[in-house]
Amino acid sequence: MAASDLVGALQRRYQTFFASRPGTPFAVVAGETPHLFGAGEPAFTITVRDGRGAKALAALDQFRVAVAYLQGWLDVDGDLVAALKMRQFFKDVHPIAWLTNFAPALLRGRTERDRRSISHHYDEDSEFFLNFLDHRHRCYTEGVFAYDDEPLEDAMTRKMELAVEALGLKPGDQVLEIGGGWGAFVEYAAQRGIEVTTLTLSKESERYLSELIERQSLPARVVREHIFRYEDARRYDAIVNMGVTEHLPDYRRTIRKYAELIKPGGSVYLDALAMRRKRTVSTFMARYVYPGGSSPLLLHQYLKEVARSPFELISLVDDRHNYFLTCQRWAQRLDAARDEVVRRWGEPLYRRFRLFLWGSAAGFDTGLVQAYRWVLRMPQAAA
Repeated sequence: MAASDLVGALQRRYQTFFASRPGTPFAVVAGETPHLFGAGEPAFTITVRDGRGAKALAALDQFRVAVAYLQGWLDVDGDLVAALKMRQFFKDVHPIAWLTNFAPALLRGRTERDRRSISHHYDEDSEFFLNFLDHRHRCYTEGVFAYDDEPLEDAMTRKMELAVEALGLKPGDQVLEIGGGWGAFVEYAAQRGIEVTTLTLSKESERYLSELIERQSLPARVVREHIFRYEDARRYDAIVNMGVTEHLPDYRRTIRKYAELIKPGGSVYLDALAMRRKRTVSTFMARYVYPGGSSPLLLHQYLKEVARSPFELISLVDDRHNYFLTCQRWAQRLDAARDEVVRRWGEPLYRRFRLFLWGSAAGFDTGLVQAYRWVLRMPQAAA
């Protein structure tokens, strides 16, 4: 494709997109000559490596541009967050991709689709994730920061403390955790004498958690099962769900399951990222990060189902800035570990998670994505 055609397409889109909003200057290098868009120093530079990258960029298609970056057909230098804040500069209309990712949930069933989605994301080598997670707890949801420059490890410790305090947990209490990850809550709570049963759908997570529990002789166990299929004769003193509500979009069924498993007087701690509309995740997210299995929390719909249930809403906190800071730290750590990550797991995995983490940070920073943590309590008088 001729460089003039690419530049012309971008110039026309720049004029319409920034007609009523402050412009973000950027540059595109296609061949020898850099082409500037907007006034001022470019915030970032897109370098076209081959014809496939040029075609993706000229198509003004968000998904095609993301794939071109993953494949190395395009590179982005400079402020990647500024580039990702411009994601709506590119269209993202892919009905066939939507059917490919979401229709199988209807055909295979929700629980099987969730298993496939979770496995796709979490069954990468645990050591890959440990390159960018906090080193103290290995927590894969937002921390709670006292101030913006606070170390990530301290923000994650505060999160564990707040969860245990919000649930009123004490030694000997029995807790069900939905989504064990790399043992952040299991380890923190079990070291304090709290008995934890943690559920996971990932084989790699199950292996990591089992070894962690055995190595430290923790009063805990790991079960690889979907929450909807999990059965237990006991009722738990508390339930913890850190970042799994996005994978449980049937709120009524989920809350009913909590009610089935919790004791009267017991509490449920939850946190999740949220958006204002369901199924608004990007095609890139749906295809490459959580294939068909992630649906951000819709708070208004969730609270409507809480109102239909016996649960009481005890607290609700806006966590958007905390999640922005967390994703920013993760992305910075991933970039710092780039050489090691590429050497061990390859350039495509590094680029995929780089887009995911920096893109998430940009989404929280602009308000495109929100985040909340909240606590539900089952009244003592409930049957």
